[in-house]
Amino acid sequence: MSWWQGLLGFTAGLLIAVVTAPVGVSGAVFLLPVQLSVLQVPNPAVTPTNLLFNVVATPGALLRYRRRGHLGGPLTRLLVLGTLPGVVIGALVRVFLLPGAQVFRLLVACLLLPLGLWLCVRAVRPPHRHSAPDDPSPGAVTALALAVGVVGGMYGIGGGSLLGPILVGRGLPVATVAPAALASTFLTSIAGALTYAVLALTTPGDIAPDWTLGLLCGLGGLVGGYLGAHLQPRLPETGLRLLLGTLAIALATLYAVQALT
Repeated sequence: MSWWQGLLGFTAGLLIAVVTAPVGVSGAVFLLPVQLSVLQVPNPAVTPTNLLFNVVATPGALLRYRRRGHLGGPLTRLLVLGTLPGVVIGALVRVFLLPGAQVFRLLVACLLLPLGLWLCVRAVRPPHRHSAPDDPSPGAVTALALAVGVVGGMYGIGGGSLLGPILVGRGLPVATVAPAALASTFLTSIAGALTYAVLALTTPGDIAPDWTLGLLCGLGGLVGGYLGAHLQPRLPETGLRLLLGTLAIALATLYAVQALT
């Protein structure tokens, strides 16, 4: 890896985390295309490399949320209960069923497009607050976390980038969802990265993470996540959701075109 790739990885991790940490997203879902297309991380090693980014990056934001007393609680436990087994399943699917770059790009596009549309719609037309929303049941939250954990294990995003928008869309406050989603992302990324490391010992191909690049991206995300969590009370939520949604839609379009041409 050249010096400019390391610098680009650190800078990308920092800038993305500053924007995404306030809404409970580690930023891995947006860093993934940079690693895949710009930094040329091979498949499927790009997935554990992205999980390594999550492991290093998310403690910065979690530390800030902990200092404000927002970390922990029943929501965090429910999310972790579902995402931990899900990320292991997703890793196995990624290695043995979906190793190809073209299929991977198409699936990334299918992931990012609905996420981006969801964020934009919820930013422009927030749910009505005339009556208190019904909180999702613990069983529904855990089932959702399991499904998202599988997706996170396949794509290396930890799952928080999906859990955050969905739970906020159900009416839960961002101040509650953001630290819980990031804590879930942190723990499941550790499990996912270890799963890929074990698979690399017995399975041929580029499966092990790019340790240097993952650590550099993660260090950038560590700084950016801390800053983003610090800025959360000062940033307009509507603007953040629109920014994330627009970026996700643009990336989905790009990857769909690349996969189909």
